[in-house]
Amino acid sequence: MPTLIVITGPTGSGKSALAVSVAGALNCDIISADSRQIYRHIPIATAAPTPKQLRAVRHHFVAMLELDEYYSAARYEEDVMRLLPELWRSGEYVVMCGGSMMYVDAVTRGIDELPTISAGVRAAAAGIYERGGMEGLREALALADPEYYAQVDRCNPKRMIHAMEICMQAGVPYSSLRTGQGKTRDFRILKYAIDMPRNVLFDRINTRVGQMVADGLEAEARGVYHLRHLNSLNTVGFKEMFAYFDGVMDRDTAIARMAKNTRVYAKKQLTWLKRDDSVRFVDPGSAKDCILSDIQR
Repeated sequence: MPTLIVITGPTGSGKSALAVSVAGALNCDIISADSRQIYRHIPIATAAPTPKQLRAVRHHFVAMLELDEYYSAARYEEDVMRLLPELWRSGEYVVMCGGSMMYVDAVTRGIDELPTISAGVRAAAAGIYERGGMEGLREALALADPEYYAQVDRCNPKRMIHAMEICMQAGVPYSSLRTGQGKTRDFRILKYAIDMPRNVLFDRINTRVGQMVADGLEAEARGVYHLRHLNSLNTVGFKEMFAYFDGVMDRDTAIARMAKNTRVYAKKQLTWLKRDDSVRFVDPGSAKDCILSDIQR
């Protein structure tokens, strides 16, 4: 039976290495479920698969877009659902690896049918935030969709801008299009998340941030600094480096803040995963054997 093996978990937990190991054993491809690794030119900040990993197993949705190209979870769902049947012609397994939970959910559960956002609407919605800041954005969303405004994280401008884009493009409140009903998939889905004590995870994150800096993160960030307004660069790592370049904080503070914000992001990923009863948490030491054993059942 066609099987999608999802390997997820918090950032820094070792997902990529496990996915390459499992895919290698099954002689199958990997589909990345990372909303930033999909962009070119920023492999260090996004902890993209290494050249060795890319040579070992064929990856999809890695470094396929320019930084200024628009992409969404809805487009990701469409693209992956179109690709999967092609991959299953070569074998019954495909591995999906990543920690962008909206992307994982888009494929495994499906998301609501939403309109494609035009460039003009994206610019108009972004302009609300640029001109009025958070207060202006909150006021606009409260007027356009009071139901969604009542439940949205009002400290998350990205989420509120997205809601405004939908309202403006569709001409109806975003909340009216959110059914919350999952889609039935005609393939087997096995979902795994790497589990480890939080102190171990945080130590791994701190080490990773240090390694990213040693690998040239600062130079990578300077190379895209002129594009800092793009949504693709609105992510941990670049935000702190850009603040350093702007003189808002010194270099050491920026690096420490990067590690802290990465740990916060990992906590959010864990919270999301704990709500998903279909996820099986596996010990990193036995994860591969566990997965390979499960798929034979």
